[in-house]
Amino acid sequence: MKKEVKLNCIFEVGFHSEREYQNPPFENELIAEFYSPSGKILKIRGFWDGKRKWKLRFSPDEIGQWEWKTFPVNLDNGLIKSGSFICNQYTGKNPVYKNGSLKISKNGFYISYQSEEPFFWLGDTAWNGVIRGDDNNWQKYLRIRRKQKFNVIQFVACHWRGDSEDEFGEKACDDEVSPIKINPRFFQRIDKRIFMINKSGLYAAPVILWTLLETDIGQKLSEEDAILLAKYIVARYDACQCVWLLGGDGDYQKIGIERWKRIGREVFKFSHKRLATLHPCGQNWVGEEFRSEDWYSFIGYQSGHGDSDEHISWLVKGPPSLMWKHQIQKPVINLEPNYENAIAYHHRTRFNAYHVRRAAYWSLFVSPPAGITYGHDSIWNWNFETGPSEGHGNWGDRLIEPWYIGLETEGISSMTLMKKIIEKFKWHTFKPFNAILMEQPGDTDPKKFIAIVKSEDNIVLAYLPCGGELKLKPDIKVTEVYLINPENGKKTKVKQGNNNLIKTYQEKDCLVTFKMA
Repeated sequence: MKKEVKLNCIFEVGFHSEREYQNPPFENELIAEFYSPSGKILKIRGFWDGKRKWKLRFSPDEIGQWEWKTFPVNLDNGLIKSGSFICNQYTGKNPVYKNGSLKISKNGFYISYQSEEPFFWLGDTAWNGVIRGDDNNWQKYLRIRRKQKFNVIQFVACHWRGDSEDEFGEKACDDEVSPIKINPRFFQRIDKRIFMINKSGLYAAPVILWTLLETDIGQKLSEEDAILLAKYIVARYDACQCVWLLGGDGDYQKIGIERWKRIGREVFKFSHKRLATLHPCGQNWVGEEFRSEDWYSFIGYQSGHGDSDEHISWLVKGPPSLMWKHQIQKPVINLEPNYENAIAYHHRTRFNAYHVRRAAYWSLFVSPPAGITYGHDSIWNWNFETGPSEGHGNWGDRLIEPWYIGLETEGISSMTLMKKIIEKFKWHTFKPFNAILMEQPGDTDPKKFIAIVKSEDNIVLAYLPCGGELKLKPDIKVTEVYLINPENGKKTKVKQGNNNLIKTYQEKDCLVTFKMA
């Protein structure tokens, strides 16, 4: 009887090499071909899992009988196998398995499911969570985030500056030698937590190579070793429903654009063709350098944790607002805006729910909205007690609260509500529409920047970070004007006097929506 696998779930098979290798991932490579019921061929890498054990993981995206066989790069009869399995329809309620892998929409402005239904990205930066969180608290976190309408979890899948070793004092690899020696025990311990992301109804977004500092593996390793480690991580987890962040927190122009192009081309040469991007450091834009790369699916950026006028202007008037129009169109997503409860770089502001909302709505409305990532200072650190942020010096005055402080906050409530508000509109057809304004308060004070989008059915949605008035050009005719409170979702009809002057009577952030006549 043939093995049965559900659609979009994981098929796994094990191998036992006949040879004893000194450094298995360096000395051999396990490549497999999978033949779909419709006749397409997918090439996938297997991975070494300790001693003489190797594994192959695959996620079928077609119903019917699949055939497969392996081709080790160097002859090893223990790694040569073939077989088949039956893929059946998934009939459960988990949205990840029901909808399967994500893709880029036909017009290139947003992410969608395979069915073409738009996917609004609402991510969370749980950088240390997989490495540091035990199974029980990690499951609790995932359950709560799913309930809060999040659908993507960003995390680091390898040792990095914030967590150089796991709870057993081990790293993902010995990075003091070349070629590196990968430590499968590190990954065996985090396997379950990564699988738990999908099982909880969320998409995984692993950072493969953190690369901010010279001591981070994205910079420290030679190009060959970086490729070796990245290929291993992708081979191990690419069967999960995931989106890859190849590099984390990098200044890619400084450390080598061509290097990262070559790494991406080699790493994603054999894979499930998941979406992939780069996570840049703050105030860094790499869209123009990478948008032509086949493996680079969408433009990720980080507006970061500053609160100066210069930093705000970069977000509302800089690359995110200027460079989304291009012959090669790709979605644009802010993968790391102001963290809730973090202390700002410039004025020592403690970011609260208002700052979280402000960064989110600005990010969504200065370019065609595809989604947004949230972050909390306690969640990304994943401390078990109040203390320093490991590897980050005096970040947070070395008084970062435990991870569970970031589970249910006012900022998260704002994100949940934001998603509910946005999804009531044809959000995937929104385009920036600031040209409608007669006056832009943000021209004199970036903190007052009004961001506006318009849908294909002529519905306008404006975010006013400081309330006040919306002054429109004389030729603009509006009807059905409403004020939406982004704190509680309350919707109030606005009485119109002057058709081109909409008064919100608010001194804090608000949304205004109307239909253009």
